[in-house]
Amino acid sequence: MATQATGTGAEALPKRKAWKALQEHYEKVRSLHLRDLFASDPRRGERMTVDDAGIFLDYSKNRVTDETLQLLVQLAEESGLRERIDAMFRGEKINITEKRAVLHVALRAPKGTSIVVDGENVVPEVHSVLDKMTGFSNRVHSGAWKGHTGKRIRNVINIGIGGSDLGPVMAYEALKHYSDRAMTFRFISNVDGTDFAEAVQDLDAAETLFIISSKTFTTLETMTNAHSARAWSLANLGGTELSVAKHFVAISTNEKEVAAFGIDTANMFGFWDWVGGRYSMDSAIGLSTMLAIGPDHFRAMLDGFHQIDEHFRTAPFARNLPALMGLLSVWHNNFFGAETVAVLPYEQYLKRFPAYLQQLTMESNGKHVTLEGAEVTYPTGPIYWGEPGTNGQHSFYQLIHQGTRLIPCDFIAFAKTLNPLGQHHDMLIANVFAQTEALAFGKTPEQVKAEGTPEWLVPHRVFAGNRPSNTILVERLTPETLGKLVALYEHNVFTQGTIWDINSFDQWGVELGKALAQRIIPELESREETTLGHDSSTNNLIRRYRRLKD
Repeated sequence: MATQATGTGAEALPKRKAWKALQEHYEKVRSLHLRDLFASDPRRGERMTVDDAGIFLDYSKNRVTDETLQLLVQLAEESGLRERIDAMFRGEKINITEKRAVLHVALRAPKGTSIVVDGENVVPEVHSVLDKMTGFSNRVHSGAWKGHTGKRIRNVINIGIGGSDLGPVMAYEALKHYSDRAMTFRFISNVDGTDFAEAVQDLDAAETLFIISSKTFTTLETMTNAHSARAWSLANLGGTELSVAKHFVAISTNEKEVAAFGIDTANMFGFWDWVGGRYSMDSAIGLSTMLAIGPDHFRAMLDGFHQIDEHFRTAPFARNLPALMGLLSVWHNNFFGAETVAVLPYEQYLKRFPAYLQQLTMESNGKHVTLEGAEVTYPTGPIYWGEPGTNGQHSFYQLIHQGTRLIPCDFIAFAKTLNPLGQHHDMLIANVFAQTEALAFGKTPEQVKAEGTPEWLVPHRVFAGNRPSNTILVERLTPETLGKLVALYEHNVFTQGTIWDINSFDQWGVELGKALAQRIIPELESREETTLGHDSSTNNLIRRYRRLKD
């Protein structure tokens, strides 16, 4: 049975008591400065923290008071957040537009757990696929799996797009410290032929394994790249069709198409319709991750996911890491008008983490109607973006510090580095703490003048401060830690979507462009002048492209 909307139409959220109270409260606190909030409460920086599940969150540098937090928690309760969390973990079909359960939490549930969908416990299936992945990974690493010519596999290329690419790429980069350096891992996603050409140009086909990641095995970009990979492999291996089965495996549920491609269906790793693409990096889509870091590290990552799942499921909202972050994001987005969130990992291995979060957050909460299909009357999903520190400090931080837009920031830091090198790590972490301090407190005109700054220059050197930020501090980046961080943001997104009364688990917005592209492709390839039925701009662009490419 599908879980229905928690509200009663488009006005459900604005009519909630806590929402109205927050509107009144905002008018009282909007002009408060973090300087004053800290000055009036010397222990604020100690009180407004959560230390649980191996993650320390300092949220004291947000423009909130104790009353703000109480009202946000009340809003979560009135919005049915607890009920919706429970419904997700029970396997109810809370993705109402696709009539599907939302069970990425089942992908990391321990053996012996029971999560039932349509009368069947799905956890044993999950572990069966994990065991199959483990066996395959071990055969590749031991050299038992050999390519068509008898050479062992030294290169792995994952071909996917969206969640079938962003998760594996991010995880590989994040956990590179733990990867098998005797192997090369590459990722192809873009239908631009350059992506494929650059990925394979220096590789030996006899030592290369392709993972084709497409649930339906019909995704346009993925299958275009897959067929190019097949042609490249055959051309370099003597054209023997039997070689395909030694150099290709599939992450899919379409057994017929996988077999037609030439892949042995024994080497097809399945997943389920209750796994959304952007929530799939810990499913069979993570096969490249397991090949890179090994089964033990992969399972440690799953354990990290599960620890945050349990924390989110059981912790009171006032001490619940993902719920608090989600509620603070709603506060900034809907009351202060903040349109973006900057995610700033001070860890080079997490350089793809912001890009990964872009899909997770914006594909999930970029919605304009409620669960009941009514137009929302308030902003939903903010834009997530970011780069690793300290690089960003010499790029876009100017806008965050002195620009006219309010940009809440999530700083992510680790107490211990994986690559000790002199003073590097202390310098890195000093910048984290300095940036959050500067954003919060800024520099007043009086402070600037006291430094002997000429009067005419003073306005240029003033920092208004009062810019909100969270600081996430973890001991060390490990596979377990990565799982925790991803789950933290997954459930943060869930919290936001629940408050906004939207479906965070469908993505109809990506369909129209794909359908139109299928119509335009033959028009671009046609050698004859055809009647075009698009708007005048699109028609003109198609004609110009055809002239230029000939």
